[in-house]
Amino acid sequence: MGLDLQGKKVVALGERDGIQGAAIAQCATSAGADVVLEVTHCFV
Repeated sequence: MGLDLQGKKVVALGERDGIQGAAIAQCATSAGADVVLEVTHCFV
């Protein structure tokens, strides 16, 4: 059982020392989402 994001728009905000935006975007895409923005920042 997985997360169904078919047809949803996703903004993937990643953190440099945590999970990066590219990894979040890849997971969202594999669940059927359309990634509209993918960034990785350092939140200090």
